[in-house]
Amino acid sequence: MSQIDAFAEGRDGDVAGLLRELDGWSARIAGTLDELAAARMEGADASGAVRARVAGTGRLLDLRIDAKGLRELDHLRLAAAVMEAVGAARAAAGERLEELTAGLAGPRPAGPEDPLAAHVQRVMREG
Repeated sequence: MSQIDAFAEGRDGDVAGLLRELDGWSARIAGTLDELAAARMEGADASGAVRARVAGTGRLLDLRIDAKGLRELDHLRLAAAVMEAVGAARAAAGERLEELTAGLAGPRPAGPEDPLAAHVQRVMREG
């Protein structure tokens, strides 16, 4: 059983062990963020005339506008198509972030929302 589980159940646990678990979580989160930053996501507008590529962080890396599609768009529709393509690429990056972070927190305890709440309350109560 992990130390976080012990604290979540209101039992005394090993604080040093808890800190080691938190260090492990921090390292996994940092690795996940590095993986996300290296990811490249693409999106397009509904017509397919505009395509955007963003980094996993959402930064725009590339924007391609089809010459044929460009002839059919006035400046207002072109601006809307660019915003739609960039938005689609950023939405893909958001979905990737959800995929990567889904298992980081581990299983949710059955107890209080904050797994350390019982321990903190006991310390506050008993001193």
